[in-house]
Order: sequence, then C-alpha cells, then structure tokens
Amino acid sequence: MSESHLPRAIALHAAGTWPEGEERDAVTLDFDDRHRRRRRYVATGGLAFLLDLPEAAVLRDGDGLALEGGGFVRVRAAPEPLVEVTARTAAEVARLAWHLGNRHLPTQIMVSAEGGAPRLLIRHDHVILQMLRGLGATLRHIEAPFDPEGGAYGEHNRQASHPHGHHHHDDDHQAHG
Repeated sequence: MSESHLPRAIALHAAGTWPEGEERDAVTLDFDDRHRRRRRYVATGGLAFLLDLPEAAVLRDGDGLALEGGGFVRVRAAPEPLVEVTARTAAEVARLAWHLGNRHLPTQIMVSAEGGAPRLLIRHDHVILQMLRGLGATLRHIEAPFDPEGGAYGEHNRQASHPHGHHHHDDDHQAHG
C-alpha cells in the first residue's frame, strides 16, 4: 500500500489523556524510533499507518496516536539493552547523574516507590562506563524500555544523534569535561 493510501496518525495524546477504548492497534518502538515527525509503521496487529505529525515529537510509552479516520494506536516502549547505574546512597546517585547530565547523555532516572536509592538507566558507552566505575558506580547490564529525561532545552535533545540540543556562546562559562 502506498503512503498516500495509508491511515494517517495526525495527533499525539499523552498517556492517560486519550480514550483507550478506541485503541485499534499498538506499535512497539525503541527509543530512536520514538522521536519522529513522519514515518511509516506497521503495528503489532498488522495495521500499517503513516505517522504524520506537524512537528517532531517524542512518543512515550502509553501515548496514543490519533488516526485521521478515528481510533488510536497505542505507543509501547520496546525493551532494549541498557546499563543500570546505582550507588550506595541517593547522594552518590545524584552525583553520578550530574556527571552524565554534564555530558548531555540521555539518562532515565528511576525512583522506587518503596523509597530505596534511585537508579539511572543509560545506553552502553564504554568510555562513560569506565568513568562511572571510576566514580564508584555499580553497573549492571539489563533489558528495559528506555524513556530518558527530556532536558532543559526541550525534548528534541533526546535524539541520540544530537547530543547537544543547544549551542554555546562565547560568554557561556559552563565547563564541559
């Protein structure tokens, strides 16, 4: 079927804000495939559709894509290989998070409902893992959906190919190291 004959998903509705009873299908996507504006997808149940949003958006687990002719496609975050970063105390985890943020790395912050120390999820990068070990982190390879923070400069900086969602000015005295 050509793109011109596919149903179009024309609007994104955040998880919990769309009528789930109108779900026609679901699409399971990894982190990279959840930052798009226009792309052809085939959902789990076989529904082929064209994502056709006015601007690029981050699709989060549980979001609903409104189809032009009615109904919704649920977004599911696919499990992918990640590294879980932990430390002995919440303060140590916060320090590790600062180092990751200072390098503009997509990082998911996980806080337990039971009140345990938080943990961080990142993608594998041997240089970063070496740095984290040197800072006293405990690292564990896992498979999980990846839904990192959007950052202070907007959701667009979540794209792995654009680690810097902003540019630096000569009067910007932020240290990068």
